[in-house]
Amino acid sequence: MKRLPALPFAILVSTWLLACSGYCLAMPVSPNGKLTVKQDSNHLTVYYQNQKTLDIDVSARTPFLLARKITDDYQMLTGKRLHCHNEANEYSSGNMLLRVYNDGIAIRNTEVSYRIPEGTRRWMQQWCDSYEGFFPLDTTYKVKPVPSYSGIFMSAEGWNNRWGYPALLEPHDGVFVLLSEANIEREQSASCLYNEGEQYKVVADQSSIAHTPWRVAIIGSLADVVESTLVSDVSDPCKLKDTSWIKPGVVSWIYWAYNHGSNDYNIIRKYVDMAHDLRLPYVLIDAEWDEMKDGKTIEDAVNYAQEQGVKPLIWYNSSVGWVDGAPTPKFRLNKPEDREREFAWLEKMGVAGVKIDFFSGDTQRNMDYCIDLLESAARHHLLVNFHGATIPRGWQRTWPNLMTTEGVYGAEWYNNVATFTDKAACHNATLPFTRNVIGPMDYTPCTFSDSQHPHITTKAHELALTVLFESALQHLADRPESYMSQPQEVKDFFTNLPTIWDETHLLAGYPGESVVMARRNGSTWYIAGINGTDQVKKLTFDIQAISKHPNGTLFADTSKGGWNIQSLKKLPSSITCQPRGGFIMIIR
Repeated sequence: MKRLPALPFAILVSTWLLACSGYCLAMPVSPNGKLTVKQDSNHLTVYYQNQKTLDIDVSARTPFLLARKITDDYQMLTGKRLHCHNEANEYSSGNMLLRVYNDGIAIRNTEVSYRIPEGTRRWMQQWCDSYEGFFPLDTTYKVKPVPSYSGIFMSAEGWNNRWGYPALLEPHDGVFVLLSEANIEREQSASCLYNEGEQYKVVADQSSIAHTPWRVAIIGSLADVVESTLVSDVSDPCKLKDTSWIKPGVVSWIYWAYNHGSNDYNIIRKYVDMAHDLRLPYVLIDAEWDEMKDGKTIEDAVNYAQEQGVKPLIWYNSSVGWVDGAPTPKFRLNKPEDREREFAWLEKMGVAGVKIDFFSGDTQRNMDYCIDLLESAARHHLLVNFHGATIPRGWQRTWPNLMTTEGVYGAEWYNNVATFTDKAACHNATLPFTRNVIGPMDYTPCTFSDSQHPHITTKAHELALTVLFESALQHLADRPESYMSQPQEVKDFFTNLPTIWDETHLLAGYPGESVVMARRNGSTWYIAGINGTDQVKKLTFDIQAISKHPNGTLFADTSKGGWNIQSLKKLPSSITCQPRGGFIMIIR
């Protein structure tokens, strides 16, 4: 009789205890089997379809135990997909938790460091507290700091060594990884990446690592990345009992065209009239409304908007970031009693929401303050737009009155420097693969005229941004006369433009070069594409899988810079775009 080898007593006991508890030792794997995680002491290697994709160092050393299987099905009020469903296997190693989803992984309660080998294509933003930077394509960490960003972070070798989220990597041709984080809670700060050579360590601004947010890596094809809801999947469910008052929509906005706030009642009236004429639900009254000229007050502006059937949103300075020399009103929201009084006054006046500006980065103080603002605003039925703020990290699920967040180098920069003119098209074709993946983005798209500095993207390119860029409050920032001088079909487009989407699909594209995206609202599909290059470019895509309708309406460019608007009896599979051009098809 053959004898079995004796097992060490500790292994026998551990195996018995695991069996009794329902836990089992396991190699972490996604429910669909495409992602696997191999552990070697405190080193994790993530494989996507058997290709080594991401190396991660963690502080946990004990083998992973299968803790539970997760199935989550929930509704969003805003975003790229309203009905979200996900599955994951959750594993534990000491205090550390690892979830392996079909489209990525999430890690919590451990130190995390990613290895990004030299030669890896990456689109990474140098960190600044407002997250208003570019995502240039690079293959090395050896990048000089951008002097104009708020703070310069430099290694001993002279290279930038602090990076903001999200970070997009292409470790293999056609295989992508997007790094970010999600579910910031009270007494936590946000984090960013500090690198020493090829090692990129997740560093929280203040809080300890005892109980951390989720460190997220979305993994797969470009479509997997763009369509992922992983950031909201790992975030806390909605905390509001009543959400019936939350209404996304399009907003007319004054600042971009005039490079100034809203202390001129007559200009405010122009934007209210534009919203009325285009049947937009909202107007944003920007900074300096507390210093209105000619004896007018904010009450006068709010009353005029309401008389025209337009709901007003108004601006506040957060008074934790830029304060000295910054516009007013200031210090009205910082103390709980002041904030409650102010929001109660707004609710009584019939103001629909607030835009709160000039935060100061990823600190615990800022995170707690933002949560305080969201909770207080919800009590008074106010929508929220965080501007001059850090990027979204899943709060749009937990507090669905958060409509949008800036945290992006957007069209406002045409007011500031000449840099954006030549970079905008490429930057616009990068954002759907980077910043906008993780949450709503208040870019303020679609300006046809020039602000302080000219833009050279085409009209159809600008129009396409209203669909490509997801934001539950989509701000139209150009002069009213610019919008009202467009063809009737374009004005009707704004009237009917949705800002929330039942589903989203990436049809084609590559970061910085081009993007074609399909979004559905109800029974209507919007197919939007842009050319991020300075050459004529043919964009090829397949929409037969998403729409069986044979016709639609096309908005495109002519070679001379005008509109090409036509009804389609047959849907095309490609469109040739002008340099820095674009298109939109509407299929009903």
